Amino acid sequence: MTRQSEAAAEQRGRAAVPDDREEAAAPAAGARNEEAVSRFVERFASQLVEAGMPRMPSRVFAALLASDSGALTSAELGEQLRISPAAVSGAVRYLAQQHMVSREREPGSRRDRYRVHSNQWYEAMANRDSILRRWEDALREGVASLGPDSAAGRRLAETLAFFDFVQNELADMMERWRVHREKVFGPG
Repeated sequence: MTRQSEAAAEQRGRAAVPDDREEAAAPAAGARNEEAVSRFVERFASQLVEAGMPRMPSRVFAALLASDSGALTSAELGEQLRISPAAVSGAVRYLAQQHMVSREREPGSRRDRYRVHSNQWYEAMANRDSILRRWEDALREGVASLGPDSAAGRRLAETLAFFDFVQNELADMMERWRVHREKVFGPG
């Protein structure tokens, strides 16, 4: 192993080892430390907010992601996050539109459960693919309207070329992910 690869392995190992505060708060095997889970939910939600996702959908998504079953009812989400049913409803509506959660009915009940799937990131990225196509269509129209030789037309054409490039790379990347996921996690 080279010095560089040893350093990288050490860094990965260090990143996987919790600091003293987290270690002290670590639950016994099989038990959940709800305080630690709550800290994770809020910390991850903050990262999603910084990336541009609205606050309430970020918190709901992080809570679903951190749940053992990957599914919670509106009441469970409201209780865990200390938010109103209306806040849960709005957050879930946003997340469903982004293909990040799905709504399912509990058998024999009128209650809905909201579920995050193991492939939620794939679905969210696939949804971005359709958004890029719509943006490309609008940009083509803009280039035609402004004229490809105008400064604005050239700027739009470059933006269009960038989105076209990203679209092609995204399709290739998604295929590589499917192959990699199957190799690492098995058929799903």
